[in-house]
This record gives sequence, structure tokens and C-alpha cells, in this order.
Amino acid sequence: MIDRDDRPAGSARMAVSALFFANGLMIGSWAPKLPALMARLGISEGTAGMVVLMLGLGSLLVMPVFGAMTARHGSARAVRISALLALPILLLMSLAPNLLLVAATVLLFGGFLGGMDVAMNANAVAVERARRRAIMSSCHGFWSLGGVVGAGLGGMALSSLGELGHALLATLIFGAVLGFALPRMLRDAPDAREAKAPLRLPRSPLPYIIGFMALCCMVPEGAILDWAAVYLQREMGASLSLAGWGFAACAATMAVMRFLGDILRQKLGAVSMLRISAVVAIAGLGIAGMASGPVMAIIGFGFAGLGIANLVPIAFSAAGNLPLLAPGVGLAVVTMMGYSGILLAPGSIGFLAEKMSFSSIYLGLAGLLIVPLLLSPLARTAEFNDEEEVASAA
Repeated sequence: MIDRDDRPAGSARMAVSALFFANGLMIGSWAPKLPALMARLGISEGTAGMVVLMLGLGSLLVMPVFGAMTARHGSARAVRISALLALPILLLMSLAPNLLLVAATVLLFGGFLGGMDVAMNANAVAVERARRRAIMSSCHGFWSLGGVVGAGLGGMALSSLGELGHALLATLIFGAVLGFALPRMLRDAPDAREAKAPLRLPRSPLPYIIGFMALCCMVPEGAILDWAAVYLQREMGASLSLAGWGFAACAATMAVMRFLGDILRQKLGAVSMLRISAVVAIAGLGIAGMASGPVMAIIGFGFAGLGIANLVPIAFSAAGNLPLLAPGVGLAVVTMMGYSGILLAPGSIGFLAEKMSFSSIYLGLAGLLIVPLLLSPLARTAEFNDEEEVASAA
């Protein structure tokens, strides 16, 4: 249910797009910051893996809290609270003097930005209903654009301004975008019937299988976010400013493909689109893993982004349209399983990096994407959703 609001739907659409950009900016700023934290604290890849694990743990702990807040009070309130709580955390992380306090701020960083992620996605759905037009894919495109700015320019800012100066700059940009977006958000309210519905895990194995597929798709994305800069700097000899472009290249190509994703999926079909995307992502990770220098590795990460971009949206669409399941039940399972891949699994890569090279790890992640390739027939329910949307639009 959406409150009656005289705010133009177009303004609310710009506001939620800006929020996706702001969230991506802060997540992207984390990518080049990890090697800087490792250098300042003098920690190994294994210890850094524990820090990365705190990022994912914070998100998984706090996401349900803001999901419940969204259900009870609407997404606008949940976005506002989570975004304002996230605002000072990057600065606090840069000021934290020891490993324990850094880990605590990373936990909060992942938690509040994860809570913002849940709430702003719900607000995007509310805007879609108000406008009667799909906007979700392009919203995720704006998130990827934010990741490009945060990761690419973040590396240069770290080199020229230092860790604290970089955090201050990112915080000011984040705050400015919030100042524009929060007053213009669509004020939504939950449907009372949905809020009172009991929560039950589905008995069908299909949502769990699709959830495992989503997990396999999101682990490589998380590995690029958290470890590409370390890989480029330590194994490829890249400078700090160049190392940030590993994730930036991936986020840039993901942004392009997410803006094109709805059109391409409508033309090719969800199953074919998923298969093509998986093959391209496998090739990109293979190039990154076998690269002889940082430029080739960055190109590989860019190709990986082209493929990764639409794997998870297709999996989410398929889960949301599974037969014999209430709307949203399958999607809830797949979302949590998928996010556990992008948030928790990369933490274990730090431990693996002490026993093997990052190049071997990225080649292994390319092999992991064979799973969605084999499970691609399950995406047929997403094709049914596309037909419905086309029919309703006609």
C-alpha cells in the first residue's frame, strides 16, 4: 500500500536512483580501502579475511532488522534511519587506532549499508507500483555507477589525500546525495495483510536450488569487490591508484549491462540470457586469473562484470515466479542465500590466499559459475514473468 502523496512520481524515481548510487559509492569506496587498512594495521591476508567477514556478518545481522522495520513502518523510514546511521562509519573506520575497533566499524559499515540496501529495494518496488513501470534493473545500474566512482576515484583519492582525506571526501559526497534524495522519497506504507502473514519456509526444493545458484553467482562478485585491489597490488605490482580499477572495471560493465538487461532478456529469453552471461563471466574471470599484468587483469574483471551483471536479477525473477509458492516466499529464500555468498564467502578467500595465489582463486571462481550454467533451465519461470509484463504493458 502506498500513502497518498502529492510528490511527483518522477521525483521519487530520481530519489531512489540517487540512493542506489550513494549506497554503491560507499560499497565501492571499501574496495581500495582494504589494502590501505592492511598496510596501516600491518595484518596478513588471513587477518584481513576476518575483517572482511565482519562486513558480511554485519549485513546479515542487520538486514532482517530493517526488513522488519520496512514491513511495519514503510521503506522510506527504514532508508532514512539506515542511511543516516551509515553516514559517519567510513570516517570512524579511518580513525580507528587498532584492529579490534576497525573490525567493529566494519561490522557497522556492512550492517547499516546492508539495511539501507533492503529498504531502498523495497522503496524501488513502491515507486514501480506508483509509476506502473519497471525501474529495478536501472536502479541496480545506478548502484554499479556508484561503485565505479567509489572504487575508481577512491584509489586515486587514497593516493593523493590519504586514508582520512579519502574517507572525508566519500562521506561528504554520500551526505550530499542523501540531502537531495531523502526529502524526495516516495512515502510508502506496508500492506496490513502482508504484515500479518505468518512466515514459513517453503517445502519445495526449487527455491533452495535457485538460492544455491544465486550464491554461486554472487561469490565471484564479492571476491572482486573485496580482493581485486589486493590481487592487483600484491601479485601484479599495480600502484594503489591503479589497483582500485579492478572492481571499478567490473562495476562499470555491470552498470552498462544492467541498464540493458531488461531489453536483452526480453529479446533473448531468460534461459539464453543466463547461459550467455555465465559463459562471459567464466571467460572474464579466466582472463583475470591468467593475466600477466594488471591491465590485462582489469580487462578480465571488466568482462566478468558483463556476465555477472544479469545472473542474479534473472535468478531473483525466477524465484519470485515459482509455481505453487506464495508471492515473495521463494524470493526471500533466494535473496538471503545469495547475499550470504557475496557477503560471507569472500572472507574465506583471505585464508585461501595464504596457501595459494589469487590467480588460482579467481580461476577456481570461474569454475564455480559452471553451476548456474548447468541450472539455467530453472530460469524459465523468469521468462513467464517477462511475458506477463509485456502483456500487461500492451
